[in-house]
Amino acid sequence: MAGKNQHVTPRPDGRWQVIGAGNSKATAITNTQKEAVAIAKQISKNQKSECFTHGRNGQIRARDSYGNDPYPPKG
Repeated sequence: MAGKNQHVTPRPDGRWQVIGAGNSKATAITNTQKEAVAIAKQISKNQKSECFTHGRNGQIRARDSYGNDPYPPKG
């Protein structure tokens, strides 16, 4: 069973947060988007979930999947 998808979103104070889907509190708060993305990707890898990166406008600008990919690469 996959864990919660992680979202990197901007905060009103100009910082960035990592928040699990459905959570009301941030898992992590960072000064840069890059730091938040690194944390979110690690959590997503551990939980086999997805990581969504939102831009300052709130729209999703990147998505990384670390879970049960329905189309795994042929190796």
